[in-house]
Amino acid sequence: MARLLVTGGAGFIGSNFVHHIVAHTDHTVTVLDKLTYAGNRASLAGLPADRVELVVGNIADAPLVDELFARHDAVVHYAAESHNDNSLDDPRPFLDTNVVGTYTLLEAARRHDVRLHHISTDEVYGDLELDDPQRFTETTPYNPSSPYSSTKAASDLLVRAWVRSFGVRATISNCSNNYGPFQHVEKFIPRQITNVIRGIRPKLYGTGENVRDWIHADDHSSAVLAILDRGAIGETYLIGADGEESNKDVVETILDLMGKDPGDYDLVADRPGHDLRYAIDSSRLRAELGWRPQYPGFREGLEATIRWYRDNESWWAGAKDGVEAFYASKGQ
Repeated sequence: MARLLVTGGAGFIGSNFVHHIVAHTDHTVTVLDKLTYAGNRASLAGLPADRVELVVGNIADAPLVDELFARHDAVVHYAAESHNDNSLDDPRPFLDTNVVGTYTLLEAARRHDVRLHHISTDEVYGDLELDDPQRFTETTPYNPSSPYSSTKAASDLLVRAWVRSFGVRATISNCSNNYGPFQHVEKFIPRQITNVIRGIRPKLYGTGENVRDWIHADDHSSAVLAILDRGAIGETYLIGADGEESNKDVVETILDLMGKDPGDYDLVADRPGHDLRYAIDSSRLRAELGWRPQYPGFREGLEATIRWYRDNESWWAGAKDGVEAFYASKGQ
């Protein structure tokens, strides 16, 4: 049994990982989360109190981080400011959390010789042309295009430097777009699902041709656990489930699965610097660590996600009106 510290463990993919750890291991978990609007105590509801502890705090709080590292065997670092639109409105919180916060964790890992796994994104690689057959690999050069992705790229580089310079026992994973339970309704897929539930027409940026490589959060969680258990120190692994879909196809599939006309959505103005296409080559993860996704088909994972949002309206309802008011103020 290991003692795991999970930063950002009350957020979307972090809370899914905590649920996965409880279901598939005998580890205990301490969640360190600032509980910003994207963190939610309710995402940890029902987990056993003798195995999951929530500490409310900031990853940039060095004394708190130091105290927590001293009593844990490994740390999985999910905490991040992650919404592209928000990073365009105010980049500063992204620097504070994604860069300074990661630095604070690395220094604690260095002092206490604690194993660290750093969660990152495929957005650090920039984007691909829509007709480009290539996919991102572990050796793709970084080319971030937003304040969000640039701060995540910076945090990745800090991890690599601390491994090489100070011998910190760390690994990195860059993952494609996650979807699934506990995702804030400001995000693309839950926003459209909850719009349909509320009788609101879904919204699509631009023409909807932008492509994302989708992975269910359960599959991301199992991949992270495999890297934590068997990954080579200092290495980077790309996590993906071969789920390339255009935003247009995603919205139309949601409408179809929810019994609506697939064309029943509105086009809104595109956001600045909107990346065209992301695509992950996860062959190294599969070959070296033997990982496979539970949801090899996007439609099956999306159907399960729709069921979760239908069955858990009390989890997302309180945030919905504010999110739609914010987007309406931007004409989106």
